Amino acid sequence: MSARYAMLLAPSVNRVYADQAPRLAAAELKAFASVLSTSPDEVATTEIGGVPYLTFTAALTDADVAHLSNMSAAFALFERQDELLRPVMLTPLARYDSDLITIPKYAGKTNEQFTKLVLNLTVLASASAPRMLSGGLTVLDPVCGRGTTLNQALMYGYDGIGVEMDGKDVDAYKGFLQTWLKRKRLKHTADLHPVRRQGRKSARRLEVTMAASKDDHKAGATQQVTVVHADTTQLDGLLRPRCADVLVGDLPYGVMHGSYDDEGGLSRRPLDLLERAVPLWATLLRPGGAIGLSWNLKVARRELAEDILIANGLTPVEHDDLSHRVDQSIERDVLIARK
Repeated sequence: MSARYAMLLAPSVNRVYADQAPRLAAAELKAFASVLSTSPDEVATTEIGGVPYLTFTAALTDADVAHLSNMSAAFALFERQDELLRPVMLTPLARYDSDLITIPKYAGKTNEQFTKLVLNLTVLASASAPRMLSGGLTVLDPVCGRGTTLNQALMYGYDGIGVEMDGKDVDAYKGFLQTWLKRKRLKHTADLHPVRRQGRKSARRLEVTMAASKDDHKAGATQQVTVVHADTTQLDGLLRPRCADVLVGDLPYGVMHGSYDDEGGLSRRPLDLLERAVPLWATLLRPGGAIGLSWNLKVARRELAEDILIANGLTPVEHDDLSHRVDQSIERDVLIARK
């Protein structure tokens, strides 16, 4: 039997994002229907006591609540009984303390809630969706920066693979993660070593093995993070084909970040990057895998990005409009496609 629910959305440090969070949360909730026993109905934003809630009707099982606990903006969930709200226990995937994600602060960092939103949508669109709560997935971020997506993957109990061409970002991620693991007294190893191709040093590879507890470490229940310091369009021989279940990337916005073009210059145009990288990225996905990309609509039209994915054997997944303003120069959108 269906019941009425009200989800209180988490506050966001980014006020512009917070203003658009209810609409984005509604789209995310509908995407979760792929793993719920029944699809949510009557999804809306409703003010209760002067506070906006995401409201919906559904017949939620315990497993359904466990899935919805991981919505990117979920702060609290209530069952509505007449004019009263009855708290529903949330059990989000949280293998580590939340400061793994919240401590790093740097220019160009993607909003943590948005990172989680794109990861969720990508997993839900993939063949791995039924395993969302059980772990064991591998997440690839081919433009990983200082590792926000990789850290969210770790929180979920997944393994992470990142590619980053800025050596300073790779060093900064290694320094943060090692310091964090030592402060938490978690068993781990972290090695950064050169990679050679055809007898030449062509890249560096950071390899981290970690466990959430001493018992997990003894039992061999470890997680791996690999970050390759290289251009994401030049990965031949650096990563194994079909090494990832999902690929999630926040593309250059045309404001900062980029990739090198064929002439060795730095291109900040996301379509240039996609044309050169997607053929390779597609080979790194396992069958049934999914790609989730975000980018700046003001420098690349959505239909052109879709055409590149389709040309490489990927099928765009339909979802509600997720475009939203970041600042005056950035209107961000999300594109999900399945292999």
